[in-house]
Amino acid sequence: MKKVLVVGAGIGGLCTAIRLLNKGYDVTILEKENRVGGKVNIKIKNGARFDLTASVLMTPKIYTDIFSEVGKDYRDYFEMIKIDPIYKVNYYDKNSYKYYSELGKMVEELENLEDGLSIQYLEFLYKSFEKYLNSKKYFLDKPMINKEEILKLKTIAKFLESKPFITTSDYLKSIIKNQYLLNYLIFQSMYIGVNPYKNSSLYTLIPAISHIYGLWYIKGGFYNYIEALKKLILELGGKIYVNTEVEKIVINKGKVIGVRTNRGNYKSDIIVCNADYPYAIKNLIRNKDYKEIEKQDYSCSVFIMYLGLNKKYKDLQVHNIYINKNFKKSIQDAFKGKLPKYPSLYLYYPSKIDETISGKFASILNVMVRVPNLKDSNIIWNKDTVQKFRNRIIKELKNIDGLENIENDILYESYLTPIHLKHKFYAHNGTAFGLSHKLNQTAYFRPHIKDDNIKGLYYIGSSTHPGNGVSVIIDGSKIVADEICKG
Repeated sequence: MKKVLVVGAGIGGLCTAIRLLNKGYDVTILEKENRVGGKVNIKIKNGARFDLTASVLMTPKIYTDIFSEVGKDYRDYFEMIKIDPIYKVNYYDKNSYKYYSELGKMVEELENLEDGLSIQYLEFLYKSFEKYLNSKKYFLDKPMINKEEILKLKTIAKFLESKPFITTSDYLKSIIKNQYLLNYLIFQSMYIGVNPYKNSSLYTLIPAISHIYGLWYIKGGFYNYIEALKKLILELGGKIYVNTEVEKIVINKGKVIGVRTNRGNYKSDIIVCNADYPYAIKNLIRNKDYKEIEKQDYSCSVFIMYLGLNKKYKDLQVHNIYINKNFKKSIQDAFKGKLPKYPSLYLYYPSKIDETISGKFASILNVMVRVPNLKDSNIIWNKDTVQKFRNRIIKELKNIDGLENIENDILYESYLTPIHLKHKFYAHNGTAFGLSHKLNQTAYFRPHIKDDNIKGLYYIGSSTHPGNGVSVIIDGSKIVADEICKG
């Protein structure tokens, strides 16, 4: 039985482990923290379970397929609840709209907003969903290790059909004329940490699949999915060692032979590295090429507030967006080294449908803002910076219907900054989404899942192909497992 070591128990490491266990490999996972999940983690306070980062679950079949592949029923491990409306969107001018995945309700809402707007929406939906299907078929579901994969005439033709050289904002503006709907779609298109006013229109597929497949909620919070994966790994005979930090991937004559950790050495001729790619090649492999990786463009970061509250808010949905004035500037500030003066916000409110998650609080709320990564700014994330930015966010929250007195309702609050992402999760530059998804950093041009020079070394994570986003990485684990099986 071939042995595999997985470095890091993030979503990619866990899912790759399951797929390799199912193929007969002996798999051991080494995780430096005392809890698995990587950035997809949890914060526990007074019995409340705050999802640390990930909260939006789209394309549910990707989450459940990994269980059916090993002969398990996912319903024995976790419960998924479909959400509709998928978003409530509040605007600075006090207007608010609910947007649905159920087509009839969405059309009705849009026609109430503006006559004929649903026709524009349907055109957007058709064209952007086609981008998604082509992206999966020709790029996301392919290893993209060899140039030949991207140089096939059909692949090139499908790539050009998607109009990738038009920016997200310009592409959407060519279809959607209503500013309320337009800004909502632009906001969603930046979920993988790209600037929608500069980067490719390919990423309009994100709001499209949100509406077509809908959004789902895992009862008990997103981290329950991580706990389900952990349970499955142990059932399949896998081993997980926490508090075990890999200090070096040991290589001999161009081939991996094991790892050195703070708790001793482990031998293996196959290693899957789920640590952040730039960190791994600099610190674990000590590859001189890391300087080239550091020069590349990186995604933005995030600032997240975790609030334990003394009341429930009937006006909030599970997923909420606040579109502020000067929307374009506030979004672009995260890519220009600035904290937005009038931030637009994403609000995650699981207490809307799940009473098990709030602990001793009446409800809990996460508030997320895109902010610059540590490379692209001179922001010093000290207590004063955090407090001032927190106050700026609270001021905007008070502009949302039902949240006018939210500051008086806060019993507990804490924060996540780019500094936390850098030091706790070794995220290069404190980014939230790894290497940027610029066109020249995607597919074959992104770090490969199989090391080009070191035999037996594979990668999975946000900075490698196929890219970042929980569902994308789950699917990517299938490609990694298949490549390992090929030898």
